[in-house]
Amino acid sequence: MEPVAQGKIFMVSLGCPKNRVDTEHMMGLLQERGFSMVSRPAEADTAVVNTCGFIRSAVEEAVDTILELVEEKRRGLLKRLIVAGCLVQRYGYKLAREIPEVDGWVGTGLVERLPDLVCGDRGGSDGRSFSVPFYIERPRRVPDHTVPRVPSTPFFTTYLRIAEGCSHRCSYCLIPGLRGPFRSRTLDSLLEEARRMAARGVVEVNLVAQDTTRYGKDLGDGASLEGLLEELARVREIKWIRLLYAHPEGVTERLLELLSSLESLCPYLDLPLQHVNPRILELMNRRPVLETPAALVERIRSRASRPIALRTTLMVGFPGETEARFEELCRFVKWARFEHLGVFAFSPEAGTRAARYEGRVTAQEAERRRNHILRLQAEILEERNRRMLGLTVPVLVEGPCPESDLLLQGRTREMAPEVDGRVLINKGTGVAGRLMDVRITQTHPYDLVGEIV
Repeated sequence: MEPVAQGKIFMVSLGCPKNRVDTEHMMGLLQERGFSMVSRPAEADTAVVNTCGFIRSAVEEAVDTILELVEEKRRGLLKRLIVAGCLVQRYGYKLAREIPEVDGWVGTGLVERLPDLVCGDRGGSDGRSFSVPFYIERPRRVPDHTVPRVPSTPFFTTYLRIAEGCSHRCSYCLIPGLRGPFRSRTLDSLLEEARRMAARGVVEVNLVAQDTTRYGKDLGDGASLEGLLEELARVREIKWIRLLYAHPEGVTERLLELLSSLESLCPYLDLPLQHVNPRILELMNRRPVLETPAALVERIRSRASRPIALRTTLMVGFPGETEARFEELCRFVKWARFEHLGVFAFSPEAGTRAARYEGRVTAQEAERRRNHILRLQAEILEERNRRMLGLTVPVLVEGPCPESDLLLQGRTREMAPEVDGRVLINKGTGVAGRLMDVRITQTHPYDLVGEIV
């Protein structure tokens, strides 16, 4: 691989918003070294793929993307191909031998070495013999405000990663091995980055971590999620602050008070529950200590001063999920009436305890159960959204709808970017990045339709 100076980079980011933040840091580090970003591989000297390796479907997507770019390289449209992220952390040694066309590999613990790879560094961090550079070690750091970052989201919205890694030990999950133990950023670092975001026009900040409710507990200086939220709320230019990836054991009364009272804090809580049956939760190593999932939902719903929209994630087909336990989950979904819900079929990942459990549900049955819960949720949303007819609500206008230039689209404060529904605007003049009042005129299970007042 020949050294290069000031080349053009085609960047691919796969996986979750936390991975997107990594990608933005990668682009920042590359730009700092004189590289520029382009939107098509044919325009680039080098392609960089930041991968997800959490579950089988993510691994398959990442490998397919890599092989597509390998083909571009064979056709002479790319000079170099670098692969980074969770897939490298999980399978890097194997992949480096099976896909020799890749010119360099970097795991989640050495993101800062990416520019060296692109520039042609022939070194390696672990002494193993590879024909290409290979950097992988246990993640120990978390990029903060001092690490360059290039936004990839629209100018008015972004993600603020408040911590990295995970110290929970869910039996189905590889994140602690891929991302390392839980590590919080300092409060000063987060506030500095938030002020920079506000200065460039950001009005919506979405807080992300593997467990946002654990924030600060590892710092030993009294820092907490609640204290962070109070400080962020003082950044006037930021109108919406949304909390993603909260752990059920971390939902304190003070947190609920803030969600109900702080104007800039969206009344929205992303709370992955995974299941409701006690035995399944025990097998997942997520057995509730303080309260059952139903008791937690009831406590959150009781905040009458301002209702809190709930998003959850459920897993079906986990080993030991009998038909009776699945029916228990269905009854819970009907009762809880979540505003947003995602469902995943269990994926037996090598290296996890759950992959060795007996009582496996077939993939076909797990998919049937997934589809059944999604149908239940669609019925719940259809009824819930009908209550929105005629109401006027603030909407963050995002711009033209991808499916039609005749429509604008946006989101209410109860809708997170990329994962929840949207508001389609068919009347009125909207400005991207502005909060505007929209009267709801039509409803659908996942989307709303309205006109600017």
